[in-house]
Formats: sequence, structure tokens, C-alpha cells
Amino acid sequence: MNLKDIRIAIDGPASSGKSTVAKLIAKDFDLIYLDTGAMYRAATYIALSNNLGDDAAQLIALLKENPISFGTSSEGQLVYTGEVDVTHAIRQNDVTNAVSGISAIPEIREYLVDAQRQIASHGGIVMDGRDIGTVVLPDAELKIFLVASVEERAERRFKENLQKGIETDFEQLKVEIAERDRKDSTRQVSPLKQADDAILLDTTGIGIAAVVAKIESYAKEV
Repeated sequence: MNLKDIRIAIDGPASSGKSTVAKLIAKDFDLIYLDTGAMYRAATYIALSNNLGDDAAQLIALLKENPISFGTSSEGQLVYTGEVDVTHAIRQNDVTNAVSGISAIPEIREYLVDAQRQIASHGGIVMDGRDIGTVVLPDAELKIFLVASVEERAERRFKENLQKGIETDFEQLKVEIAERDRKDSTRQVSPLKQADDAILLDTTGIGIAAVVAKIESYAKEV
């Protein structure tokens, strides 16, 4: 098949390098990049901002009124809810700690998965998340499952937060990442798990460039 038509699904736990790797592959192959994690974060931000708790009906109504969309700037991808730029707001600790709960609500997942499938329906896309290869794009031409140790993932997130000016306690971050792993892998709807036909890549101690090169070689084989 033509590389321009390929659908690449990259799954894995928090801070395993999914988004960074997916963006670079999309750029190298001139494909669409869809950050599904940002969509769940945006939904979580709306829920928190409006004190909705787990009221799925109200949250979906607000998502329809303020649809999630993406843009670009010299600094990278921008995320909007309606006309509001929430790029930085969705990376704050309160959203990070609440997103697993919002993501586990069946109606919210169904609503966002439908949106993701529509975007991917024409192919030529790199999508990262936790259930892309198992639920969103089960027939993707290439599926990758990225993992890394909790220690390394905490270090990555800690450095990212420092760069963004988000005050973070490293030891607490390790606890939060391990807890998020537990929530994501044990939720009833679309749990985090490796698809049977996904390629497992452990990124512990491996540079981003090497991971990207490996996945791109798999894509060319497809």
C-alpha cells in the first residue's frame, strides 16, 4: 500500500513517548497526526471548569457546543474547545489527575471514539492513545504498543512540566503515573492493553530518534 494511506496506531501508558513519536512520524511521512489524549484532556477540562462531575449528558452537550479542534503554531499543536485555546490548560495537574476518570465514562468514550474514527476514515493518519489498536482502529495497518519504566516516564513528565512552568513533585509524580496505569488498565470500557497484533517496543533508555526510526521501518515494510 501507499505510505500516504497508512493508518498507524500507537498505544501505551502515560509518558511512554507516544505523542512525541507519533508527531515525528506524521511529519516525516506527511500524514495527519491526531492526539486522542488531548481530546480526553479537553473533555476533562470542560468537566472540571463546569463542575460537572461524571454527568455525561451535560458534558456531551457542552462538547457539541464547544467542539474540540486542533491547530498549529510555531511552538507546535494547539488544542481548542470551541473558540478557546486550552493547549496549556489541559496539561495542568488537576486535569492530568482527573482525566482517567472522565475517560472511563462509557458515553464520553463512545462520543470521542466516533469523532476519532471519522477523522481517520480516509487513512493517512498517525493516532496515539490507549485504545487505538484495540477499539478505535482495530484494522489499522500498523499497531505499536510503547512501554517504559515508571521511573523513566516520571522523569520525562517532570522535565516537560518544568519546561511548561508547572510545579511538580517528582516522587508524587511517580505515584500518580503508577496509579493512572492501574486505572487505565483496569477500567471496564476500553482498558489500556496491547492489541494481539501490535508490536511491543520498550522505550526505556532508548532515544526518541531510534524509536521513530524503528517504527518508520515497520511502516515501510507494511
